[in-house]
Amino acid sequence: MTSTLRHGGVPGSDEAGKAGEHTAREERRPGRWLALSVLVLAVLLVTVDATVLGLATPYISEDLEPSGTQLLWIGDVYSFVIAGLLVSMGSLGDRIGRKRLLLVGAAVFGAISVLNAYATTPELMILARALLGAAGATLMPATLALIRNIFHDPRERSLAIGIWGATASAGTAVGPVVGGFLLEHFWWGSVFLINVPVMLVLVPVGIRLLPESRNPNPGPWDLASVALSLVGMIGIVYAVKELALHGFAWQPVAVGLLGAGALYGFVRRQLGMPVPLLDMRLFRNRGFSAAVAADLLTVFGMSGLVFFLSQYLQLVQGRRPFEAGLAELPAAVGAVAAGLVAGAAARRYSVRAVVSGGLAAVGLALAALTLLSQSTGYSLLGTALLAVGVGAGFSFTVTADVILSSVPKEQAGAASAVSETAYELGAALGIALLGSIVTGVYAGFRGPAGTPAGAHDSLGGAVEAAARLPAHTSEALLEAARTSFVDGLALASGIGAVVLLATATAAWFLLKGQKLENGTR
Repeated sequence: MTSTLRHGGVPGSDEAGKAGEHTAREERRPGRWLALSVLVLAVLLVTVDATVLGLATPYISEDLEPSGTQLLWIGDVYSFVIAGLLVSMGSLGDRIGRKRLLLVGAAVFGAISVLNAYATTPELMILARALLGAAGATLMPATLALIRNIFHDPRERSLAIGIWGATASAGTAVGPVVGGFLLEHFWWGSVFLINVPVMLVLVPVGIRLLPESRNPNPGPWDLASVALSLVGMIGIVYAVKELALHGFAWQPVAVGLLGAGALYGFVRRQLGMPVPLLDMRLFRNRGFSAAVAADLLTVFGMSGLVFFLSQYLQLVQGRRPFEAGLAELPAAVGAVAAGLVAGAAARRYSVRAVVSGGLAAVGLALAALTLLSQSTGYSLLGTALLAVGVGAGFSFTVTADVILSSVPKEQAGAASAVSETAYELGAALGIALLGSIVTGVYAGFRGPAGTPAGAHDSLGGAVEAAARLPAHTSEALLEAARTSFVDGLALASGIGAVVLLATATAAWFLLKGQKLENGTR
């Protein structure tokens, strides 16, 4: 509905005038900002969980004694499962109601967090993380879809998306700080239990404040499509992970081919369905496709740094968990500040300038981190993290706005799910590939005579092994292990920098002419 109809309408068109008045009333819904507060609580539920895992990894490694492969699975199985289910869950929300799906998912997420906290073996921890991914898949697309349906004015929606993104960034800040405090005073499982009080607030308040929304003509929820999506995503990412870590082998190749076949079947099935789970025609929109691709590649390039940074701060530089959490604050502060003004900046300048500039800033910051050493001062690290946060805040906020603005509000759940799938798939692939590079470089270090074989599996394993060795041997082992770990992290940062700068260049051309809306449709 255009602003012309809202401010007087077309003479003789009573229906158009009434529709315009209805749109205006929706736009002025007094409870929309209170409803947004519930949605940002859901975002906190997910982001805090993701950030505390990095801090807890050394403690989990020491207590559960996972192998290097198991440690990577603990880190990325959440992303595998959530990436495989996001599209299906986003579409389910369009069908049964986004509010209902969000609140049920939040309750399950809190309950599964308890299972994470009390896992006693690496295998149980991997299972718990997988179940948490299934619950998490209900949350993020539902929050964005509800924003699309609550905020009808494009400028208000841009601000709401900025607040949504800023909250996610704040969660990355709160998670390490709170998690670091808990790790210094309690056992590692306590970092997962902080999800429970958030859930206990979110669900009853959400029941009262959130409006329900759904697609009025949803069609059936096709279980065959759900299965194809899940098998396809997990199969592809598993194959990439295994091939990157262990080299060529027939088993991961076969799994990867199975995954590719499942994704092909998923696409064909969607094209043949009258009401698909995911309307593949969305990808014909150049802005939509470019924004999704930018998100995927950005997260891919950043994931090596994000996953291993806490280990670097604690196990290489010897910071306590709380101190390590504080050290990561600049990234979150930069992302919060940039997210709140990103929409206005994109309207004043251009979408491609803000997105490309943000991606370039992240790429240059990652390039600076190739200079990391064991003794790198915080001035370099803090400045680089601030640049990463500002760049990511600008880019992710604007691409989310582009994605939501490109589709009718009835398809907001599916579109939001595509955006989140790109994010999670990028994280999973990044941890698989860049994480495997760090692990591979690390595993090649030459320790002193008497170095236990388990010290080559992970840096946490080397620290634990060194504690049982004589002082001279222990120091030599730690020096070799830390140097090798930093070399791997610097290499991953360099690869990430190349990916981000290439993505910034591509975004400049692919987002040409793309604009954010300035008035109510």
